[in-house]
Amino acid sequence: MKGKIVKVSGPLIVAENMQDVKMFDVVRVSEQRLIGEVIELRGDRASIQVYEETSMLGPGEEVVSTNAPLSVELGPGLIEGIFDGIQRPLNQLVKKSGERIGRGIEVSALNHNKKWNFVPVKKVGDIVSAGDIIGTVRENEVIEHRIMVPYGISGKITSVYEGEKTVDDIVAAIEDKEGKTEFVTMMQKWPVRKGRPYREKIAPVQPMITGQRVIDTLFPIAKGGVAAVPGPFGSGKTVVQHQLAKWADADIIVYVGCGERGNEMTDVLNEFPHLTDPKTGQPLMKRTVLIANTSDMPVAAREASIYTGITIAEYFRDMGYNVAIMADSTSRWAEALREMSGRLEEMPGEEGYPAYLSSRLAEFYERAGIVKLLGSDERIGSVTAIGAVSPPGGDMSEPVSQATLRIVKVFWGLSASLASKRHFPAIDWLTSYSLYSDRLSEWYGENVAADYNSYRTAAMRILQEEAQLDEIVRLVGMDALSPRDRLTMEAAKSIREDYLHQNAFHEVDTYSSMTKQYKMLKLIIDCYRYSIAALEKSVSLDDILNIAAREKIGRSKYIPEAEIETLDKISADMKSQLSELKATESF
Repeated sequence: MKGKIVKVSGPLIVAENMQDVKMFDVVRVSEQRLIGEVIELRGDRASIQVYEETSMLGPGEEVVSTNAPLSVELGPGLIEGIFDGIQRPLNQLVKKSGERIGRGIEVSALNHNKKWNFVPVKKVGDIVSAGDIIGTVRENEVIEHRIMVPYGISGKITSVYEGEKTVDDIVAAIEDKEGKTEFVTMMQKWPVRKGRPYREKIAPVQPMITGQRVIDTLFPIAKGGVAAVPGPFGSGKTVVQHQLAKWADADIIVYVGCGERGNEMTDVLNEFPHLTDPKTGQPLMKRTVLIANTSDMPVAAREASIYTGITIAEYFRDMGYNVAIMADSTSRWAEALREMSGRLEEMPGEEGYPAYLSSRLAEFYERAGIVKLLGSDERIGSVTAIGAVSPPGGDMSEPVSQATLRIVKVFWGLSASLASKRHFPAIDWLTSYSLYSDRLSEWYGENVAADYNSYRTAAMRILQEEAQLDEIVRLVGMDALSPRDRLTMEAAKSIREDYLHQNAFHEVDTYSSMTKQYKMLKLIIDCYRYSIAALEKSVSLDDILNIAAREKIGRSKYIPEAEIETLDKISADMKSQLSELKATESF
């Protein structure tokens, strides 16, 4: 199927004689064989978004359809991979074209020559269905790559081939009910715009522990949940996502740099190979896939990168892994939609974004979730999606932010004022929320401490009281407050500075286990409660605020996990010091 270009408009071209192509088919444009995707059909004319630079293209040049949708290669070799938005490995592109990526370069996503040691877990005569694991490959020291029966294939295994195999070699033969034999390799292809199937989506009941206190304590996200990290420039969106990628208790991390600045992706590429995974002791890259699609790439490629990332995440989910995908940022992706919509001359929605912006965002986020997987055994996997949003000027009323808020269950709103005060993570506890909190409270009560939720509630109440008292303080000063209200302000300050503030670059403070988080929060809230009790016994406020244990509480975040019992000693000292204070006559 060949057509001819009749119009070129930036990354969008229009070709005629394309009556036999389908929506979202991949095409090759001109003699340079640029990669494009059909996004609109009108009669025999196809509008094509080209994922490479279109300069020097003109009317009359040839367009050839591949008769296949944009797909990704799924198999051994994905982990530790660094790909562009359409899954071309960047290390291979550098070898072929140097530092500036040439046009029309065709590179396989996976290494088709490398041999992997295939170890079967099924034998001849076993009955298998789509999704069943038939063998494993040790991808690296951390990840076991599980080879699954492709979707649409089921029957009896007639042959199994063990040993060193490439991704194209046959590892099993399966005979269906009609007697037809299907051959299974270690590689699958899957169209990126189509979600991979599963048996059943289930309600999330377990948090994804991130080690970030403001998230785990106040605004938790469930495994299989969806979250948004909106905030103005410089408020720390990328740092938050880097921290989640480093420390979240997901088995696999898929990090999509969707149109963000090149230096931010460079930080990821430079840091991750040198960061040690706390669970395995191996470099973090051993369980990471990077999609590095930066702002200097054609705008159309931003859209593809999101779908490429979520499809890879679903593939590892289908193996039974818990996967976290970071999209940085969906605003850049939405800008790509807006530009292509404008070039297609579609009726614009609010602020020029297409009217289907909300549905496209929902299509992406709904591919997250915790699911029962296909296959004869009972396996569960999850994809947790966390998308950064970059509203211009921090204006949360703009369409991308509002559309995202209607979809996600967790909102980590970053504050420019907190960032300017060097309070990181700059998640505003007064505007952020998590709709998973109630659902996860039972897990926290059973796995952390029975009274954990009561301490969390107390901390939130103190922070809200501080916000109300802060208005009075700004008007008439701190001295106008009662001693009890001043204690509340001090407790809120301790929660903010000693608990919620976390230094991502400090080797101890960068991560806190749930046990440490509970003990730290309990220490601060208990100090407040015992202080109130002492105040009611006519103890001087100055005496209460000057106990020696308060300084130790302020430094408790820097206590290593191995010395966590120290927090119990500080708590005992605090209670002892407050109980020993004597009432004063001048009170």
